[in-house]
Amino acid sequence: MKFISTRGQTPALGFSDAVATGLAPDGGLYLPETLPDFSGKLTSFEGLGYAELCFEFLRVFATDIPPETLRALINASYTKFSDPAIAPLKPLGKNLYVLELFHGPTLAFKDFALQLLGNLYAHQCQVRGQTINVLGATSGDTGAAAIHGLLGKPGTAIFILYPDGRVSPLQERQMTCTGAENVFALAVDGTFDDAQTALKEVFGDQAFRTRHRLSAVNSINLARVLAQCVYYLQAWLKLPASERGNVEFVVPTGNFGNVLAGWMLQKMGVPIRGFRVATNQNDILHRLFTTGEYRVGDVHPSLAPSMDIQVASNFERFIWFAVGRDATKVRTVMDTFKRTGAYKFENFNRDTFSASRTSDAEIASIITRVHREHGYVCDPHTACGFKDLSPDRVNIVLATASPAKFPDTIQRAIGLEPTHPSLEALKAKPIVKHRIKATPDAIRAFIEARAV
Repeated sequence: MKFISTRGQTPALGFSDAVATGLAPDGGLYLPETLPDFSGKLTSFEGLGYAELCFEFLRVFATDIPPETLRALINASYTKFSDPAIAPLKPLGKNLYVLELFHGPTLAFKDFALQLLGNLYAHQCQVRGQTINVLGATSGDTGAAAIHGLLGKPGTAIFILYPDGRVSPLQERQMTCTGAENVFALAVDGTFDDAQTALKEVFGDQAFRTRHRLSAVNSINLARVLAQCVYYLQAWLKLPASERGNVEFVVPTGNFGNVLAGWMLQKMGVPIRGFRVATNQNDILHRLFTTGEYRVGDVHPSLAPSMDIQVASNFERFIWFAVGRDATKVRTVMDTFKRTGAYKFENFNRDTFSASRTSDAEIASIITRVHREHGYVCDPHTACGFKDLSPDRVNIVLATASPAKFPDTIQRAIGLEPTHPSLEALKAKPIVKHRIKATPDAIRAFIEARAV
């Protein structure tokens, strides 16, 4: 299978090269040239364990990796999850489930893709006899998951930008207390969007990118999105047959990558009825699906910091589908948005999406309500998913992070302070971070001095 850029100005690549490249040289994002149809295979997927289901799904895309090698890489990627179900689907009430995605090593849904991506990178280094330098920006959970996917992997170095003072203290410790020599946590002034903008400019420097074999670890990397498709598929398969045609996945999201994975699975023949985009007070996606206008606003720090984003980089992939897979139109949309900070879609096709917005005050009250009504403790991001549920649909709320990562918010809401042994152990370790400016020059200089 080949993968093409949403902007249509770079050659198609195989899976491994698309993963290693990350962001396409023309500034676009890679997508499969054609989406496969899994509708005829769903019965054969029944009863498969998580790793085996992941293999059966990804083998359709990773056609340049020998099947047994791919199976071994996938099996190794899911050995550090604490729940045997990997992604347990738990009923909370009538027409209400929660899909727990926080049982990986960094207690967030990003582990599903980044444990695998780390193994794919290490495999490529071994096969090609080359080193690789991985660069990413994070609003909280991506950085920790990416770092833990590459901890100590030979031939790799990882550089993660994050907004200083705008991630939770425990999220920061997960990035800065590893003690690994190949990990560099870069604290920048400003917002996640500032870091992401600078990162994209660094990737646009083709000479620098090639010299240091630079790869992107953010959800702009195709492997991230494809790996996340699998937990939607497994959850759908776990539902009673009578509920599968009426399910709506409710997805807390800021960068649009998580919900895009489910939507793409729907386009591959899995009959999911719809998706609810659950935003916090930084609500660019809610405004988009409500008004048809994609317009940047100010970023306001919130109780759900991983969603404190205005520029949802994965939205470009949805645009490519929405404009009829026309790369010229994609370039027009993205150029207008870059120049003006806004784009108004004519006859915007919301497809099967709806959206909600949750303020900080509502997050706290929702945590309280969900605990009172269901005896369930949810983190601030997951709380956004419990707003405005559709009473006539089977709702699956994605629990994207462990409440133990946000103990202060939970304690204020319900009087309990959740803990986790891995997080408690971090509190005694020294923080090692590097303060730099969120500029392409500063990032290039730092990488130049430390790249492998």
